[in-house]
Amino acid sequence: MWKRISLVVAFVLLALATAFVLRPDSPTVKEIGMNRTTTSGDGTTIAYTKVGSGPPLILVDGAFCYRENGPASQLAPLLAEHFTVFAYDRRGRGASSDAPAYAIEREVEDLQSLVREAGGSALAVGISSGGALALQAAARGVNLKGLALYEPPFIEDDGHPPSFEMQKTRLNQFVSAGDRAGAVRFFMTDIYGAPKPFVAVMPFVMRSAWKKNLSVAHTLPYDLTLLEDWSVLRDRSTSVTIPTLVMGGEKSPAPLKNAVATVAGALPNARRMYLRGQDHNFSAAAVAPVIVGFFSTPPQASSN
Repeated sequence: MWKRISLVVAFVLLALATAFVLRPDSPTVKEIGMNRTTTSGDGTTIAYTKVGSGPPLILVDGAFCYRENGPASQLAPLLAEHFTVFAYDRRGRGASSDAPAYAIEREVEDLQSLVREAGGSALAVGISSGGALALQAAARGVNLKGLALYEPPFIEDDGHPPSFEMQKTRLNQFVSAGDRAGAVRFFMTDIYGAPKPFVAVMPFVMRSAWKKNLSVAHTLPYDLTLLEDWSVLRDRSTSVTIPTLVMGGEKSPAPLKNAVATVAGALPNARRMYLRGQDHNFSAAAVAPVIVGFFSTPPQASSN
């Protein structure tokens, strides 16, 4: 199982690295919208940017990502032509605060606070492990009107979901010792199997991205907690009745494609779609029109 997962995520990391190195600098979400904060249920401050006009839509980022790091800066402006986009820093990232102990329920409350700022209901786009968080929110009663998920990596082997308890403990040990670089390296190599020489040169060839990754190293166990909770697909999936699109890339490895099918197949009102020429490091220009089309089309019967 671990060999399969490692190969998949090594592919993902290499694709992301290429994108960071080759893409030109562009404004971050914070530079193109109105920056505000809201307060979550446990008192945590959640920072967000509001941009665009139209029905409210919330972007939910995956591991390492926040408003200044990841795909939101490319995706938000395109979606803002059709929606009022809320991009936020998940707890512990960017300008958002955190709490001493992590629980999925607290992250769901964070998303609920964004829904409240959006007027009481919203659409949601979840990217990678952010898709797992968006699913948790929908299953726990947050008033989401529709979901668009891109490759939520619920990867299984022989029908068994993985457990990340040992890996989370090790990550927390690195962070407690003040070794954020060690935590990032461990996450990329020991957990997900990226080549060690590649990770070794990242601080030099991807300096800005590396520093941003270090700043959120303590949140990596949060994403692992989300990805090992398969109850949202097996025990509570029937409660997620809202229209859901689960997207993947035609060029992604088979286990990620299978994860798309697994998630779509578990939900009563979902369909899956594989985008030509795309992989886990998707092009915002390719994905945005699909999201706009899905949320603009009257709900149809499930085709998962």
